[in-house]
Amino acid sequence: MHRPDKASNKSPAKDSTPHDSKFISDIKTLRERVRAHIDEGAVTPNYGADRERVIKLLNEALATEIVCVLRYKRHYFMAQGIASDAVKAEFLEHAGEEQEHADEIAERICQLGGEPNLDPDGMTSRSHSEYVEGDSLRDMIREDLIAERIAIESYREMINFVGDGDSTTRRMLEQILAVEEEHAEDMNSLLQGMPN
Repeated sequence: MHRPDKASNKSPAKDSTPHDSKFISDIKTLRERVRAHIDEGAVTPNYGADRERVIKLLNEALATEIVCVLRYKRHYFMAQGIASDAVKAEFLEHAGEEQEHADEIAERICQLGGEPNLDPDGMTSRSHSEYVEGDSLRDMIREDLIAERIAIESYREMINFVGDGDSTTRRMLEQILAVEEEHAEDMNSLLQGMPN
């Protein structure tokens, strides 16, 4: 009886080439498929998400970011009081970052073959967050914290919806989410430091 030695008990070396049956190895087929849909720009035939629904969600996110820009800008100009200088700087920084998010989202909408909805009519109804002015510096910070928390929840839901069907949009949303979480932490810290 032949006994295998210890070395032969090891699993055979695995082939490093992928064995995914969905992988297109026929370059000719790949080229033909892409040429047939050239008018769709960045969206190739294997795009896996519901494009129209993704564009709608991105337009809602765009409206949310624009409303946040406007609210932060108002708070920047209206902030008064002994603690207002540091808070104003935070408001202005956040307004700029929210504008960057809006620009990224609008660009992605175009890449997906959609149109960014920048019509001021209905902007607040499309936005997930509200435009609340606040009567005092403390109120302004509180309203910005609420808006950031709404944005965080919205982006998490959008990320889950998009999933693996659109990895580019998902990565963009994840990056925006990380900044919104930082904004929420900033606002929370400011709020904790404010006198009642």
